[in-house]
This record gives sequence, C-alpha cells and structure tokens, in this order.
Amino acid sequence: MSDTNQPASSPSSPAVADAQAGNWVDRYAPTWLKPYARLARWDRPIGIWLLFWPCVWGLGLAAVANPARGFDWWGAVLMLVGAALMRGAGCTFNDIVDRDIDMKVARTRSRPIPSGQVTARDALAFLVSQALLASVILFQFNRFTVIAGVASLVLVAIYPFMKRITWWPQAFLGLAFSYGALVGWSSQTAGLAVPTLLLYFGTILWVVGYDTIYALQDVEDDALIGVKSTALLFGSRTRVIVAGFYAGAYVLWLAAATLVGAGIMFAVLSLVAAGLLAWQVYTLDAAAPDNPRVRFYANNYVGMALALALLADWVW
Repeated sequence: MSDTNQPASSPSSPAVADAQAGNWVDRYAPTWLKPYARLARWDRPIGIWLLFWPCVWGLGLAAVANPARGFDWWGAVLMLVGAALMRGAGCTFNDIVDRDIDMKVARTRSRPIPSGQVTARDALAFLVSQALLASVILFQFNRFTVIAGVASLVLVAIYPFMKRITWWPQAFLGLAFSYGALVGWSSQTAGLAVPTLLLYFGTILWVVGYDTIYALQDVEDDALIGVKSTALLFGSRTRVIVAGFYAGAYVLWLAAATLVGAGIMFAVLSLVAAGLLAWQVYTLDAAAPDNPRVRFYANNYVGMALALALLADWVW
C-alpha cells in the first residue's frame, strides 16, 4: 500500500536513527511538530549551516571587492532564514521522492515518511508552506538575485533522482548546495563575475568531497538496493580522490579571494579551513563506527573558518 494512505504513528514515535541524541527537537518540540521538524531535519541543523556558509562567502567576497560598501549583515540574517527554509523544503521533497528507498536503508527507515509518522500528502503540504516562506525571503533582494534563486529550484528538483541514474549524485548536490555563493555576491552587485564563479566551482568541489564522506555510511545498503554514489564509485580510492576535490576547492577559493583584492590576512587565516580539510582526509576511516559522520560534520567549521577569513580581510 502506498504510504500516502498510512496513518501517522503515535506521539511516542522514536527519533530518527541518525539524529544526535538529545537534540532540541526530541527534547523540546511539541509532539505534533516533531515529525515535521524531523522531516525538515531541524534535529540535524548541519545542512542549514552547509547551505548558509556559501551565502556568507559570497557576501564576504563582495565586501572585500568593495570595502566601502561593507558587509551586508541584514542580508546574512535573511539568507540564514532562507537557508533553513530551503534546506527543509529540499529534505522534505527528497524524502517524498525517496520514501521507497529509505525503507530499505538502515539509517533512513526511521525517517518520518517511511516510518509512518507523516503521510506523503501531508509532507507535500509542508513542502509547499516552506517554499512559500522562502520566496518571501528571496523577494527581499534585487531582481537578478530573485531570478537566480528561482532558477536554482531546477537543481533542487532533479537532485533526488540522480542517485538512480548516475554515479555522481554528489555533483548535482554540489550544484545546488553551492548556489548560495552566487546569491550572496549577486545580492550586492546585481550580477556575476569571474571571482564569483571561481568561488562557486570551488564550493561544488567541496560539497562533492564532504558528501562522498557522508555517503560512506550507506555504501553497503546502497550497493544492495542499486543506489549509486561517488562513495561506491571511488571505492578504495575514496581518500585520495576526496583529497583532490578538497585541494581543488581550496585553490579556487584562494584564487577567487585574490582576484577581488584579498591579501595576506585571508591567505593566512584560510589555512585553518585547509587544515580542517586535510585532517578529514588524513583521519578518514570508513570502517570505523561514526568516523565518516564526524568528519562530515567538521565541514561546518570549514565554512566558519573561511567566512571569518574573508571578514577579517575586509576589516583589515
């Protein structure tokens, strides 16, 4: 029977398997809200930060390029809210599309739709409500940014299907999750430029790298059910290839910042981000319990470090 017709589970429905124990949703959210909060991954906010940091990088790059204009702090606040809404909408759409696959994967079968906590129909209504709220945020920016933001929905829509047809779904996630770099810059300039594109392409390489690490958690289940990923494609070469993606990302980030006038301050402080990337690769062990998840989560600090490096260079 289609899970559109499944009733929601009882209020005592367990937390999602891959959520951190004692997260705020499980502890404080009202019972009626918990399944929807889990659907939007509010119990795992790492995705919000990974979507938000490229927005800050775009804003920071624009501030370095034009110091007199300064950093748009209000724009950053709006983008944080927008990132939370769009990440929630994207996860909701992904879970609607993947509900049959999620039933077959140990880490995901406890998600709200496959576990029966939320019906696919109710999830769709929740998706629309998040998208509408996100559109309110988007329309606070200039016309070019609005058009660019709307265009990104194509990437969001096709991503869940990519794991069925290509070994490179992580590349399509990169195209979508890196889009904030373009939004951040264009919100200040009403256009694009070469440094922005370098920032965007570097961020795509970063996303492919960290999502390959994340996908290592599911390689056995994915192989059994026929789902494709770069983790499966790379196999024993995963560490070396991810190192290459991370190195390429850092080089492109450095080139983007240099082209807009960043100096020694950015070059030195950005080494913190480079060091965190190197640590992930050097200590990665797919066979060790929880090792890939911890290294994946460390990318929040990579995003923070690069943002602070840009802000420090702007202030300097």
